[in-house]
Amino acid sequence: MLAPTPCVSFEQAYVDVLRHVSEDYEFSNAPRGNASRECIGVSFQLADPRQRTLFLAARKVNPVYHLAEALWYLGGRRNLDMIAHYAPRRRADSRDGATIDGSAYGARIFTPTSTGISPFEQALSLLRSEKDSKRAFLPVFRPGELDDSASPDVPCLLGLHLLAREGRLHMVAYMRANDADRGLIADVYSFTLIQEFTAALLGLELGSYTHHVGSMHLATGDLPRVARVLAEADDRAGGGPRFTVPAMPCDTGWAHVRTVLEHEQLLRTNQVQHTAADVAALGLPPYWQQAVLLFEAHRQIVHCTADPVDPQLLEALEPGLRWQLERRWPARMPARSVRR
Repeated sequence: MLAPTPCVSFEQAYVDVLRHVSEDYEFSNAPRGNASRECIGVSFQLADPRQRTLFLAARKVNPVYHLAEALWYLGGRRNLDMIAHYAPRRRADSRDGATIDGSAYGARIFTPTSTGISPFEQALSLLRSEKDSKRAFLPVFRPGELDDSASPDVPCLLGLHLLAREGRLHMVAYMRANDADRGLIADVYSFTLIQEFTAALLGLELGSYTHHVGSMHLATGDLPRVARVLAEADDRAGGGPRFTVPAMPCDTGWAHVRTVLEHEQLLRTNQVQHTAADVAALGLPPYWQQAVLLFEAHRQIVHCTADPVDPQLLEALEPGLRWQLERRWPARMPARSVRR
């Protein structure tokens, strides 16, 4: 399934994919005991990759996890303690209880190889020197991935393809498999954020994002929730996105990522606490202040279980992030009406 025209937002593409796989599936199977519906060769394209998140009440996403995973990738990390803090289920992906290998895509893309330079920096160097290059591919899936049939963590991502054209950076992601209701949401968020970050480093505008999947599937246990999501989408037909996502500053660089990761660790381990005023005084651009605010909100949810999240902190968040937090953790929100 290839959309004849690009979708404006990921939410639109997500709903289209859910409908396609749940209603027009080609196969019903249960690899490794996981009963699912499956379509082979599913693709879509986003005209505006910034609209990378969902605002559907029936699908309560975790915006903190999505941001943390994207930063975990950009940091080139494999450590389990960071990513499992936001998604404990990721512990099942680890062999040694301390690191993740296959799905630590950032470690494969952003870590220097034996040449002393990372695949990412090689690709950027190529795009700076060779206009219209087709070679800037970031491989993730490696020979030998299938050597251990009992591996808990075979990469779903084959690789990311960067294409600079007429002042814009386009990206194409190639996946061997994707869960349409789970992994797809986090993957598109992370990959498009990496795309936008790369565009900033190259001084390019953001282009389209294309997502190709060999096996797009839905767990049969998730079908009731999928039905609720599709019903909500039908009720909202033509309503457009609830919120827009701000653009990453064009002067964004690695220093911003490192600074946010430093604050993430301090907040995750409850070594510091921030008010909205504290975050505003950090010297970060407003865009990246939002990341620190989000991690502080999560710190309060996890470590201050007797109190609601600070209302002033919530007011400092972008409306879309605030809306998602209110629906993900309604019991931890201040006593006031939740925004519709």
